[in-house]
Amino acid sequence: MANLKEVRIRITSVTSTQQITKAMKLVSATKLRRAQNAITLMRPYAAKLNGILSNLSDSIDVDSLKIFFDERPVKNVLLVVITSDRGLCGSFNANVIKMANKTINEKYNNQKENGGVTVIGIGKKGHEYFSKQPVNYIDTFKDSLSTPNSETGFAIGEYVLNQYKAGKIDAVEIVYNQFKNAATQILSSEQFLPINTATLSSDSSKKNDYLFEPNKEEILLELIPRILKTQLFRCMLDSLASEHGARMIAMDKATDNAGELLKSLKIEYNRVRQAAITTEISEIVGGAAALSS
Repeated sequence: MANLKEVRIRITSVTSTQQITKAMKLVSATKLRRAQNAITLMRPYAAKLNGILSNLSDSIDVDSLKIFFDERPVKNVLLVVITSDRGLCGSFNANVIKMANKTINEKYNNQKENGGVTVIGIGKKGHEYFSKQPVNYIDTFKDSLSTPNSETGFAIGEYVLNQYKAGKIDAVEIVYNQFKNAATQILSSEQFLPINTATLSSDSSKKNDYLFEPNKEEILLELIPRILKTQLFRCMLDSLASEHGARMIAMDKATDNAGELLKSLKIEYNRVRQAAITTEISEIVGGAAALSS
């Protein structure tokens, strides 16, 4: 049985940890509100762009635009894996890495054996893992979540699009956590390129006729890359909101667990203290009996 000093030290340690987890929960809750507001405002815009792209996809007949839609033999694949910069958010990062590995080993196993798998890690946790794996790893954007703005997201999108148009990669997938609410994140593996028109959000029963000025090709050459970059930035905002939600829930559970541990430690402390008092009383009674005899 532990002595009083050891139990007291443990109580102090757990109390300190509980204060830290409680503070982290409050910080994450504040960041979550901002991140949730950002993704809520982004989604209608991204959905509208998707609808425009869906309506236009059937009428695109320019080779420079068809490259975004036409499937080709996949020899080289690029995975954009979005994790967090910090831990203490439950299984948030582990689930993303697990899905990315599953996608590589099951869907692109042949490409992996031939050295045709490339990974872009957005977030330091993904960087720490994939930089040590037997894949082609690009660490240029590992710090992108420290400044999650449209310029950063568009810069990543520009790099991916240039690699795809140059024929260096034949398919692109994004692995990330999609934000549903503070307690729920939906693990997603989303095809980015080539564009899968079947997954675009649009009213299939309503096709709009557009007037183009100055000309259709010039506008679409600007519009389609912008739509794709916006979708990538949306995934980053989804992941950021999911991270703060996961961390808030994880810290809330950690705080509750610390409270339960404190209860058991205080019971143990009282038990040890009572045992010590009983021992002292027994010694005093024994000593008094010895003197009287």
